[in-house]
Amino acid sequence: MRIVDAAAAAALIPDGATVASAGFVGAGHAEAVTAAIEARFLARRGPRDLTLVYSAGQGDRANRGVNHFGHEGLVRRVIGGHWRSAPKLSRLAIDEKCEAYNLPQGVITHLYRAIAAKSAGVITRIGLNTFVDPLHGGGRLNARAVAPVVERIELDGEPWLRYLPFAVHVALVRGTTADAQGNISCEHEPFHHELLAIAQAARNSGGIVIAQVKRLTERHVEPQRVRLPGILVDYVVVAGDDPATHGMTFGEHFNPAYTGELRTPGAWASPDQATAGDAAAPTPVVLDARAIVQRRAALELAAHAARNAGTGRRLIVNLGVGMPAAVAGIARDAGVEGFVPTVEAGPIGGTPADGLSFGASSDPEAIVDEPAQFDFYDGGGLDLAFLGLAEVDVAGNVNVSMFGHGAHRSIAGVGGFINITQSARSLVFMGTMTAGGLEVEVVGGRLRIVAEGRSAKVVGQVSHLSFNGPYVASLGREVLYLTERAVFRLMDGRLTLVEVAPGIDVERDVLARCAAPVAVADSLATMDPRVFHGGPLRLA
Repeated sequence: MRIVDAAAAAALIPDGATVASAGFVGAGHAEAVTAAIEARFLARRGPRDLTLVYSAGQGDRANRGVNHFGHEGLVRRVIGGHWRSAPKLSRLAIDEKCEAYNLPQGVITHLYRAIAAKSAGVITRIGLNTFVDPLHGGGRLNARAVAPVVERIELDGEPWLRYLPFAVHVALVRGTTADAQGNISCEHEPFHHELLAIAQAARNSGGIVIAQVKRLTERHVEPQRVRLPGILVDYVVVAGDDPATHGMTFGEHFNPAYTGELRTPGAWASPDQATAGDAAAPTPVVLDARAIVQRRAALELAAHAARNAGTGRRLIVNLGVGMPAAVAGIARDAGVEGFVPTVEAGPIGGTPADGLSFGASSDPEAIVDEPAQFDFYDGGGLDLAFLGLAEVDVAGNVNVSMFGHGAHRSIAGVGGFINITQSARSLVFMGTMTAGGLEVEVVGGRLRIVAEGRSAKVVGQVSHLSFNGPYVASLGREVLYLTERAVFRLMDGRLTLVEVAPGIDVERDVLARCAAPVAVADSLATMDPRVFHGGPLRLA
């Protein structure tokens, strides 16, 4: 193990190398090293023609993270799990300046382990009948992406996907403390994601491992605290405690609640939490469209927790980024118990963070590595998942990954969405009925549309197949779609309206706002009135 600075580490990367970058949004990303790679390329036009691989989104939707690789000539191919946080890479893909692929996040984390084991790749059902399936594009995001990265095979008369392995020449990972032997711990990281799998993949591919750390120690790191053994580490870059290059997340320099070092008072903070002074008077809830959907989702969580109460096990839940992230906090504030939120990065329990700290959790019960978390997810360990809803069609298919056409496309990527939606027992999609300028108000417990959104989210056919509704329904899954004014259920292979908000006209405010006809249940229910009052929910 050698200690080098970030510039020297960047100089170690040869032209044409496959570089695997660890991290989750900003946590665990070797920011000092990737910034140095960018600086070296701009100054010396090298390294060139890299293949960049990363599982979770790594970036701040601006300049940090894998955005450092967003220059024509620096990367030849990008295989990413999530793209929205890296708009500079997305621009390269849209402009056909690199080969661009999107694979499920969990599959990429498992590919690292398969590469390390020199196995035949990852053989799984995850991704079947979505845009990742070769029948629907094979994960390709642009015309330059010609080479196959996944193939459809048959085993015992059943279809499977085989994700193809590749050599990893450079692993970029991050931890907190390194000792003289290169053993690395992660005590100031919110999780340890897939850094071990990436390092093993690089080492067994004959590549190198570059580890960014906050500090060095003369003492041996305690064996039980070692997340990356020194036998796998070739170079260490000491970034210090600089928030610009080694913040705990891109949103926070350091939060001891994410590591369990400190318990945070009022850890289950949410929009419904009582916070006003010693009297703990409830703060009035602003009932905008987002809050309405979140409160309706909290009711769904409460119902599932109640049904699960007699099993002797807690309900295991996953919460997506954005609108779904607050659902657990709202439910907990409302008195709901018996459920455990999890995040695909590895935290189990606690309060999932959002925004630039997504992936972390305050006060977690445990933290496992990301490939192990996806083992559990893929095998059906999740009871319930809440995910975002960008576009849905009349067959119940969902698009969260790519929108628009040609040069006007927007690439978001799926992250762990496909892993979760194809394996969780029950799914709840969350989003507004329309997008672009939607305004609502609640008066006297009744919802009124003040200004309608410009774009319908319910369409005749989704433009990118992130979730295949009929296929997942055939697996026996329960699928619900929540909006601020209507609730839909996947029934008999069709998107079916089953609930409407009080004050909403079904024809004018719901059916007329769908770009294609949807099914309507024989008997429509009214959404629970508790969603539409201004105080905290009471669900216990």
